[in-house]
Amino acid sequence: MARQWSEGHSTSILCVGASPGPEGLLASGSEGGKVTVWSQEGTIISRLALPGEDDSTSVVFSPAAPSQLYVSHGDTVSVLDPRNLKGPVEEFQGAGEEEINSVALNETGSALAVADDSGAVRVLELPGGKVFRTLRRHTNICSSVAFRPHRPNNLVSVGLDMQVMLWGLQKTRPLWTLNLQDVAEEEDDHQQRPGQLFNPPLAHCVSVASCGNILGCAAEDGRVHLMRIGSGSKLEQQGAFKAHSQGASQAHFVSFLSHPYWLVSGGNDSHVALWDLSKHPVVAPEGKSQATAPQRRKGKSKAKRKEQHQDKVKTPQKAEAGKGEAEGEDEAAGGAEEAMEEKSGPKLSISHGDKISHA
Repeated sequence: MARQWSEGHSTSILCVGASPGPEGLLASGSEGGKVTVWSQEGTIISRLALPGEDDSTSVVFSPAAPSQLYVSHGDTVSVLDPRNLKGPVEEFQGAGEEEINSVALNETGSALAVADDSGAVRVLELPGGKVFRTLRRHTNICSSVAFRPHRPNNLVSVGLDMQVMLWGLQKTRPLWTLNLQDVAEEEDDHQQRPGQLFNPPLAHCVSVASCGNILGCAAEDGRVHLMRIGSGSKLEQQGAFKAHSQGASQAHFVSFLSHPYWLVSGGNDSHVALWDLSKHPVVAPEGKSQATAPQRRKGKSKAKRKEQHQDKVKTPQKAEAGKGEAEGEDEAAGGAEEAMEEKSGPKLSISHGDKISHA
């Protein structure tokens, strides 16, 4: 089922984006500021080398205007016409404080979020590119940012500080923060054997399902961490599943299949996997995930007891609410740390042959 497209780049490809428009265009960015636009059949439509030779780290088509392609390189975001790559139509120089790792647009096309190496998230007004919010809470590189569908003023950011943060653009402090390290340590207490080590859950990529309420975050511990947002933008439940034998670098919900909870992940184990998360306890309403609920992998300590209590809800150890936000946002949110058993593992797994890039 997998096809390989070649000759579009001569250096490592760092990012890929898909157009929501009827043409189904794809764009890819690589080291040295190269950008290639492809048809959905894999034909190269056009190529461009951006000025400055900084790496192209993120490519995103505007959901409101598919004829606009946003590309980050260095601390700059360039707006391109994907059908006519003669040069930037518009440039937002200094959009990031340092090198940009990820850009995202809200569904109305009125805001552009930029995550950079300083840990800051800047939000730019569109059109024009004026910075109207700078969000500073990450203590390490901010690696990925995404807007919530149906909530154009809500966005989520993740970073190498292992933090997941939900923001409301009206204020400069997060609505809540989840520390993946605390979650992982609690999980590993039940699983770790003497002498066994786990990679820390450095957060590389975040995606939001089209419903707007389910978050997926790929982390260095090989898991995809899931979160459900409830009323009042509270963190309602969280959990995770083991997606890769090495670090998970990419996680993206896809909206063109049978329901909104199909997710594609990629990792340092060189695998790309497609997951059906519709029955995962974080995604499914209470009491409706028992028939095919995920179970522990064999060989894990306490596996049998866990299988008997697949829908047991636990409280995450770290769900910090921003002060002054809606009442109750500082209350602990329920969590589900069930890991997906191999039998209910990926619906499709492809060996790529190379590590899947973090950028």
